[in-house]
Amino acid sequence: MASIVQGLAYKAFGLQIHSEFPLPELPLTDQPGLIGSVSVIQEDLSERWQAIPKITPSLGVSGNEVMFEAKDTAIFSIRDGSTITVSPAPGADGDCVRLFILGSCMGVLLMQKKILPLHGSALVLDNKAYALVGRSGAGKSTLASYLMDQGHLLISDDVIPVMVQNGHPLAVPGYPQQKLWQQSLDYLGMNSSSYRPLFERETKFAVPVHDRFQAEPLPLAGVFELSAAGESPVTLHAISGLERFHTLFNHTYQKAMIDRIGIREWHFGMLASFVNRLPMYRLTRPEAGFSAPAQASLIYETIQRQVEER
Repeated sequence: MASIVQGLAYKAFGLQIHSEFPLPELPLTDQPGLIGSVSVIQEDLSERWQAIPKITPSLGVSGNEVMFEAKDTAIFSIRDGSTITVSPAPGADGDCVRLFILGSCMGVLLMQKKILPLHGSALVLDNKAYALVGRSGAGKSTLASYLMDQGHLLISDDVIPVMVQNGHPLAVPGYPQQKLWQQSLDYLGMNSSSYRPLFERETKFAVPVHDRFQAEPLPLAGVFELSAAGESPVTLHAISGLERFHTLFNHTYQKAMIDRIGIREWHFGMLASFVNRLPMYRLTRPEAGFSAPAQASLIYETIQRQVEER
């Protein structure tokens, strides 16, 4: 039975999280989570790590348990969609341990709970949720931050939990923090000295957004896939047909885990249940320069067309 520290519980990803590790980024809650509860506990995992069958030197899977080792940081176990166990390495940095708990561990745990984790940022536009997805460096967080400056609330950054209700996707809030590169802060006129660098990422910063955060789930009304290409102007094209399925597959958080933990059939069925009802667009920007205002204009025009066509 997982232990609970001093009755404290946090709220994130639709979960009530009881944690032996302080998670100061997350709001406290005494309410059960929409998706359920999870315990984060500390325990020596040395023997279990030695025993579990390995898929790679740093990843093991057995039944409903996934274990991985982050060198000089910790061994992590995610089990049954309900428990994250952490065995920190001697001298491990607490900030780094927390990044793994709130990132990689939560991504696996959501999949164990049959919740789709998309990799990207989600915001409130026209009272609905829209996801910005794309490869690292595509500009997701920069565009999200610009849209927040225009008055739109953040739903989630990095991991977007998506659940399906009555055949329609619902975007579930993550927690009120953004991670922004130094370049993004510069573009947006924000002083990096006001923010805490993430562990070993001295040019990426944790930016609290408590006053610009959407705390309740919203219907997911569209996906914008961001990309950067040379000196290309800012353009937007609809994604159609099977390409929409591939877009969601490619931007599933930790997609490499899908086959490794044996959930391909569920993942396929999950995407197939709503993919044809979810508008998707590819938004391309030039590699150099700050083009967030032009990207935002195209997003606004697209959403307005959606509204007129309903």
